[in-house]
Amino acid sequence: MKKYNFTFALFASALFALFLTACGGEPQKTSEDLLKKNKEEQKTAKGPAVSKEVLADIIKSIPSPIEISFFIKDLQIKYDKTISNSSENTQKYNTNYKQALNLGIYSTDLGYCNIYEQKQDALGYLGAVKEMTTGLKMDQFLDFNTIKKLATTGSNLDSLLLVTTANLEKINEHLQEKGRADLTILILTGGWLESLYLTCAIAKKHANEALFSRIGEQKIILDQLLLLLSFYESNNNIKALIEDMNKLQTIYNDVKITYKYKQASTKQQGDQIILEQNTESEIQFTSKDLDNVFKTTKAIREKITE
Repeated sequence: MKKYNFTFALFASALFALFLTACGGEPQKTSEDLLKKNKEEQKTAKGPAVSKEVLADIIKSIPSPIEISFFIKDLQIKYDKTISNSSENTQKYNTNYKQALNLGIYSTDLGYCNIYEQKQDALGYLGAVKEMTTGLKMDQFLDFNTIKKLATTGSNLDSLLLVTTANLEKINEHLQEKGRADLTILILTGGWLESLYLTCAIAKKHANEALFSRIGEQKIILDQLLLLLSFYESNNNIKALIEDMNKLQTIYNDVKITYKYKQASTKQQGDQIILEQNTESEIQFTSKDLDNVFKTTKAIREKITE
């Protein structure tokens, strides 16, 4: 199971679809417990809602192989521009709340079209990403010209990853310094929500067991995102978002995930022997579940993008 640091998960953004998936493993409990403990402490302590350490730990604990666009393309499913948020909608988003969520959404859309080498669409979404970062007063941390060149010339993907990761480290540090971790969480939520929406839209047209499993796995990530958002429920916008996301969580209650444990294995790492736990997950996700998840996700997304 691949793991990415927080900044990569936040803005896988300018590259791929930010699609967080449990990848068949059981979710890690320690970081979630840390987050809950931090929330309890905030009832009696003053300071930022989420400490840097706890925020970093919980995000690092979310498995995030940013691969869904590759996965969809490998299924030989054609690119569908109509399911993405139009890059011409940027003028609708004039609050930090909307700009942060739509930065996540546009970043996911950029990743989707970029994997399919849709260069003209990529230019549009690069522009939309730039507008959102400008609105959030974070454009100084985005090396737009370099990203634009790398994304539209088919240059080495590793170079694109390095540039965007470096940019996001600066953005994340800035938000933490300004005490605006809420924006970080909104960007992450927007990217995840758009990835879920795109995948559901594709699964509706191209029913596929593997896609169903991916969508079903998002139950785990949704729980953790709601936990993060709950730190900022005093904000009316975020409170309304939580209420909408709770409706999605209620639907996911019908999705059953069971884990099968296999015999642990060992591997040599330098002078140490590492014990690895082997698990497989079984996702019970039906066409009815897809209809319900898609309908609710679409409704939440429309409130953000319209």
